[in-house]
Amino acid sequence: MSTGEQSLKGQFLVADKRLRDPNFFRSVVLIIEHGDDGAMGLVVNRPSAVSVSRALSEHFALPDKDEMVYVGGPVEPAALFVLHTSDDLEGNDVPVVPGLFIGSSPDIFQQVVEQLLGDGDSLEYRIFSGCAGWSPGQLESELDRGDWHPVPATRNGILPADPYQLWDELVAVVHEAHRTLPPPDSDPRWN
Repeated sequence: MSTGEQSLKGQFLVADKRLRDPNFFRSVVLIIEHGDDGAMGLVVNRPSAVSVSRALSEHFALPDKDEMVYVGGPVEPAALFVLHTSDDLEGNDVPVVPGLFIGSSPDIFQQVVEQLLGDGDSLEYRIFSGCAGWSPGQLESELDRGDWHPVPATRNGILPADPYQLWDELVAVVHEAHRTLPPPDSDPRWN
């Protein structure tokens, strides 16, 4: 990242329609960190087939619910991350976007689970396995190539957004803002 470029932390990266990498095809990545050392993010629209209660069963007794672990990306697939809305957890840093925090330490997971088991109605969260990562300059190169389209992220764009509609919704936002992409429902013969 050069000195004139701004950090993309707190932005969505919307995969371009031409991006065919299976790890990122039709994906939306929330950038968690971005600086001279590279970038890290979470794919926020790819639920897995593993439930949260099953994934955390060796550490916590959670009630079986419909929440699924999301595939956050191909890097460190065994690592777990939690995006959550609790601003009073110990160890919280600056929010990724207003009202949305990230944690990966066992302490943060324990605090999130304790809130869920206590008064969990006010807590929104999503758990991810793995993350997306870029070495220094790699993300900037992919942006220059047109692989990604940055869009400001919001808490409501992630929680409780429908992950199956998010990419289409954000492609429409990119199209409206830049008028460079055909709308997602356009006739492919017009391309």
